[in-house]
Amino acid sequence: MNILVLDDEKEIADLVEVYLNNENYSIYKFYKSEEAMKCIDTVKLDLAILDVMIAGKDGFEICKYIREKELNFPIIMLTAKVEDKDKIAGLTLGADDYITKPFNPLELVARVKSALRRYTKYNEKNEEELIYIDGLEIKRETHQCLLYGKIVELTPLEFDILLYLANNRGHVVSSEELFERVWKEKYLDNNNTVMVHIRRIREKLKEDKRNPKFIKTVWGVGYKIEK
Repeated sequence: MNILVLDDEKEIADLVEVYLNNENYSIYKFYKSEEAMKCIDTVKLDLAILDVMIAGKDGFEICKYIREKELNFPIIMLTAKVEDKDKIAGLTLGADDYITKPFNPLELVARVKSALRRYTKYNEKNEEELIYIDGLEIKRETHQCLLYGKIVELTPLEFDILLYLANNRGHVVSSEELFERVWKEKYLDNNNTVMVHIRRIREKLKEDKRNPKFIKTVWGVGYKIEK
């Protein structure tokens, strides 16, 4: 597995490299965003760890660059900031996870493993059936999503969210259930992660904001895809 690590704090980048090397990952470590972007253009990456406040193009811009290139590998943001608006900004641009400095390196390793398991599963084939919902096709066997025959570029995390809702269509799924089943972590009451990812999926499905066709909001309860 090839992992990009970008942080202009040398001690942090070196520490992350050591811990991930111990897990036998191949690490592409950079202290400058320009060098990291060249790596993104030339290396087949499986995950990126991006410092938000790096000089030059910041982590948000690089995250956006990766998603605009339609690269769907997981992105974990590192930041000294703790404001919700910064977390939401990163998630809206397509980040999968967000870790605040200072952090426990073992927690970072656990988050990396979790994201890679999801990404690997996303790229594996199985023999399960197609889900069809009024123009929306979810192909579990190839992990593809099509809207009226056109491919919708979803990240592995976004696909897992949509698939879980589709598998439970006709039932309301709470934010807590969705988070704990997809992220496989404890849900926090102040967690906006689910909301932001639902918003991003809706945008990719070209949903009407006031009256979404596929993912309905049941206010105060959760989300639902009708049968």
